[in-house]
Amino acid sequence: MEEQVGEFWHRLVTRLADKSYPQAAVTLPEVERTVSILFRALGGDGGLQVTSAEQLYDQSRRSWVQRLAGSQQKVALAWRDDSYLRLPAQLDCLPQRALNRDLYLWLAALAVSSCATDEDWFTANQRRTLETLARFPGLAPRYGRLVEAHIATRPAPESLRTAEAKAESAVRQALREPGSVEHLPSAKRPPSPVPLWLHPQPPGQLSAHKAADPDTPEATGDEKRRELERLRRQAERVKTPESDRGLITVRMENIFTWGEFVNVDRGSEDEDNLDRAEAIARDLDRLAVSRDAKRAAATLKFDLDLPAEAEDDLVIGEGIRLPEWDWKQQCLLRDHCRIVPMLAADAPSIALPERLGRTARRLRNQFQALAPARVWHRAQADGQEIDIDAYLRFAADRLAGNAVEGDALYRELRSGARDLACLLMADLSLSTDTYVDDHQRVIDVVRDSLFLFAEALDATGDRFALHGFSSRKRDPVRVHTLKTFEERYGGKVRGRIAAIKPGYYTRMGAAIRHASAMLAAQPAGRRLLLLLTDGKPNDLDKYEGRYGIEDTRQAVLEARRLGLQPFCVTIDAKGNDYLPHLFGNGGYVVIRQPSELPKRLPLLYAQLTA
Repeated sequence: MEEQVGEFWHRLVTRLADKSYPQAAVTLPEVERTVSILFRALGGDGGLQVTSAEQLYDQSRRSWVQRLAGSQQKVALAWRDDSYLRLPAQLDCLPQRALNRDLYLWLAALAVSSCATDEDWFTANQRRTLETLARFPGLAPRYGRLVEAHIATRPAPESLRTAEAKAESAVRQALREPGSVEHLPSAKRPPSPVPLWLHPQPPGQLSAHKAADPDTPEATGDEKRRELERLRRQAERVKTPESDRGLITVRMENIFTWGEFVNVDRGSEDEDNLDRAEAIARDLDRLAVSRDAKRAAATLKFDLDLPAEAEDDLVIGEGIRLPEWDWKQQCLLRDHCRIVPMLAADAPSIALPERLGRTARRLRNQFQALAPARVWHRAQADGQEIDIDAYLRFAADRLAGNAVEGDALYRELRSGARDLACLLMADLSLSTDTYVDDHQRVIDVVRDSLFLFAEALDATGDRFALHGFSSRKRDPVRVHTLKTFEERYGGKVRGRIAAIKPGYYTRMGAAIRHASAMLAAQPAGRRLLLLLTDGKPNDLDKYEGRYGIEDTRQAVLEARRLGLQPFCVTIDAKGNDYLPHLFGNGGYVVIRQPSELPKRLPLLYAQLTA
């Protein structure tokens, strides 16, 4: 009976304290794509990625019911930094679902406006609002509805103490008439959070989960795992505890409180059980992180050490130096990367795998229709037969007494050729070692795609080259030669394709620049650069996140300035989040089912070159 009464009391108090509207809730995944498109369409930074914001402790005054229930202690506010546009994972603060959805769109529009670093939170958000409404006046009615709906949920000024009531009145006026209030009146506690405003400066907390090793295999189809990865925590920087002078300190009252960090002199150890470490992290409200110069868990990277020279592929030449774009300095770093061309050491000539024979024959029949018809080349010095028209002109001119040369009296039937060259650069990073289903890895799908792509292009007679790449920091960026433009497609090329294997990391900008240089040297009127990948650009050093994205974007722009047509084919389900910024809206395609890549890649080529 006591337990039942306690449960009833808990539910009652919690329900009375809850000021949200669960029935009208809208989650970020529901609107993430729309928000991302709107943000970029309104002129927002295309390099920013939309992600969820962590919940912060709310210092505003809570009602006695909320204090009794122990609820409403945290709130998620939207803000942006150099890499992310962070929005609440769920919005349920307004009574209608349409209003909560509109709030997501308003926050995206508000984030387009820049912010001055010397402005306070109150002034900056008023200025942002004024700029947004001036640039996009069509948002004014929507903003008005959001303001009135939000003010109806805020605490009434008469229910607050004098100083807090003045601050609340100032917030209400600033919402209704942005720019009309210069300063927020001081009070013992801050006003209630304003979900219609952004934090003008990123909070000084860190994301709890550091991005996983970029090429560590990701589980596919695990929705629960993806949701866990979206969670963020607060963190604080602490000094790494020394372990040379031990101190036994036991506080039994805190034995179940993971979140309390006591910087006493005690040893620390790495948690080898990753599942246990993840469970611990989920229990924490605040993470304590520190910088440690000592190496930890070095064996985790042991399998990424370069193989012995006797076991590695053959290195062709001393390497090629290429620049790299530093987006923070806004300049090219000269000779920053080194391309190392490589050739498979053990790649005997082979026939096309039998499992691909039927598909390859169908593709060849389809692509032969793209090949130009054989045409007669007239007035040749040598040929298969006499050119009657050329001979008649020669004879008539000779009878007329004109001086003519008789060395162009033949014609020859030759195959036509499209004025086209294509180079395909395939991502061979470590992430290609993951499985797409119970039978195939990504690298197996890429290998079959290269086989069928080469079979199709060989049928058209188009000039093409095939390469693969992976990297281990900026030196070396390994580029594996599968087929050059000068080489005929045959058993040797198939042997190299069969020999491809997962490599290291994905320094995409360097690979694109190297491919662009090779393709630009081809004497063709149209030159297509295809990039086949399964994820974002990344590497062991600083080449990840915004740095890698911006360098790749600059490499794509450089390729276009050379007269090339870069196009990306990816099997990354999240490709729509960043590829528009890299290749433009029409410069990429996302293959939702990786197993369909071998069949779709040749057809994409046909569409691009039609």
